[in-house]
Amino acid sequence: MNMIHRLRPSLLALAPLPLLCSGMAAQGIRKFPPGVDAKIEASIKRGLDYLVRTQDRQGAWRAQGYGAYPTAMTALAGMALIGSGSTPTRGKYWRSVRKATEFLIKAAGPDGVITVTAEEGRSMYGHGFSTMFLAQVYGMEVDSKLQKKLHTVLTKAVNVICRSQSSAGGWYYTPESRADEGSVTVTQMQALRACRNAGIVVPIKTIQRAVDYIRKSANSDGSIRYSLRSGGAGRPAITAAAVAVMYNAGNYDDPIAAKALKYAERTLPVNGSGQGHHFYAQLYMAQAIYQTGDKRWAKYYSRMSNWLMRAQSKDGSWMGDGVGQTYGTAIALTILQLPYSLVPIYQR
Repeated sequence: MNMIHRLRPSLLALAPLPLLCSGMAAQGIRKFPPGVDAKIEASIKRGLDYLVRTQDRQGAWRAQGYGAYPTAMTALAGMALIGSGSTPTRGKYWRSVRKATEFLIKAAGPDGVITVTAEEGRSMYGHGFSTMFLAQVYGMEVDSKLQKKLHTVLTKAVNVICRSQSSAGGWYYTPESRADEGSVTVTQMQALRACRNAGIVVPIKTIQRAVDYIRKSANSDGSIRYSLRSGGAGRPAITAAAVAVMYNAGNYDDPIAAKALKYAERTLPVNGSGQGHHFYAQLYMAQAIYQTGDKRWAKYYSRMSNWLMRAQSKDGSWMGDGVGQTYGTAIALTILQLPYSLVPIYQR
């Protein structure tokens, strides 16, 4: 596929899901993308409604498990909402997307870090997820004043990521730590890719160094270690995440990514695993497999969607990895909505 086409956000990303579906139905075209049916869409709707009900007046969500992490939870929930086709101005959930956007803009400090300091000791997670979400919103925003403000926030956010990259090429829990580990690194890599896709200036060398960090963290069995210096066995969840961000960086034919994906498929069954990080692992596993093509994806999505529908609570939520319902619901919805291809960073 032409690389320019890969990087260009789809025009469909600006159209709300209900509008797309009604338009397709009116033309006599199948209502759902491949793999999706009425039961899955009903499950998606219940999950989206749950998120809207639980958003607070500030526009934020918080984890219900160990720590609140309001910027991380708000960004993840916001990604799930724009996955339905809603934007800050259009779609059924536009008000919630708008409120989430405003909350995260306010959370951006003078130094560029997007965080609520009192509630987030490991600020780089929230910073990375927030930067990714705001980069998606930036491409959808029609208000010129808010778009300018978003540009400023995102430019500063990218600068934070670039200056906090370790000498090895990765990132750690806080901007000033100068250390590195896999899960924070993949979060920053995806944030940088989202910004680059949206037209925000990102030094290519920063991305290349991060990709090299992932490559050097690979074991002979295909797994990716917790950190470059840690040695020992790889982590299945981090391995899946590494594949997803290597694909984001355009490394679709990288033999290390191919080997890592095979390892992740062997060690991450859809019915629960990931060494206690099942939802986290499947968030990235789904993105990686979606990029590989229809045949592989169809098999995965059929099994994963069935598992998710069985795991969904009566109120529409999912409990994810002990972190909470906001976290689990946002991730489950992101996975279930991938076939609609409405979020630029997740598109093929």
